[in-house]
Amino acid sequence: MLDNKEIGRWLDGIVPAWSLLAPDSFNSLQRPPTTARTAIGLAADLSMDEVFTSPMARNALIVLEAAAKPPGLKLTSTGNLSRQVVTAMFERLDWPGLERDVILQLHKVINEPDFLPLYFVRNLLEASRLVRTHKGHLVITPAGRKVLDGTRLPTLQAVLFESTFWKIDLGCFSRGFLGNWPQDHIGIVLWCLGVSAEQWIEPHRLVRLCTLPVEGMLRRPHDIPQYALEGAILRPLEAFGLFESREDPIPGERFGSKTFYRKSQFFDRFLTFDVKLATDGAVRH
Repeated sequence: MLDNKEIGRWLDGIVPAWSLLAPDSFNSLQRPPTTARTAIGLAADLSMDEVFTSPMARNALIVLEAAAKPPGLKLTSTGNLSRQVVTAMFERLDWPGLERDVILQLHKVINEPDFLPLYFVRNLLEASRLVRTHKGHLVITPAGRKVLDGTRLPTLQAVLFESTFWKIDLGCFSRGFLGNWPQDHIGIVLWCLGVSAEQWIEPHRLVRLCTLPVEGMLRRPHDIPQYALEGAILRPLEAFGLFESREDPIPGERFGSKTFYRKSQFFDRFLTFDVKLATDGAVRH
């Protein structure tokens, strides 16, 4: 891959972090966390305070609590949550960068798909089998009740995280320009982010350090791969409390700004990796 001249031009002198991995570790990072011979570990023993570090987990608990009250959350004939439910959740749910005023300006009536925190979390809870549909309502499952009673609360972040990156198609967040890239090698991306984003760094460098380039993306405008990484990976990681972002003004430009990302302190608490480097066999966090 690195011998490809087009890819070499795109990398522009940056050496990808994944190129340092031993072959076995490279392969094991492509297996989901709950499968055999994976190199990825997700903390399933989080305290309540640690769970609440994650906006995604906080949102999930709010929806679970509402779905636990009989008869559940009312659904429309098309399967979306009713407008009454959306209205009740609009001020309660949060998401990094959420602008409620903009949503209100764009939509006279807010339906479930118009409100990302609710729409995404509802689908995530279904994929995680913590809620299900029953007689026109969204209701909590026995597994969901174990989260609310505290039995499975320490595992909630891990359950939601695995469903997000290994079960749900996140291509919609990058407008599908590159299909499911770079989600299709998410384990490698996560490890690379863990060793590349200790300090504030721009996404155009992160996409070169942390993703596997494919020829299809090289024919797209240069900002498309960066957009895909931000939309499908970095922003969801922010919603899990694992990444942070900041906007810096561009000198001399009135409205322009640069975005920087770095991993949060919670990243290394939640995610662990058992890998070896090709050079010295050292184990990295």
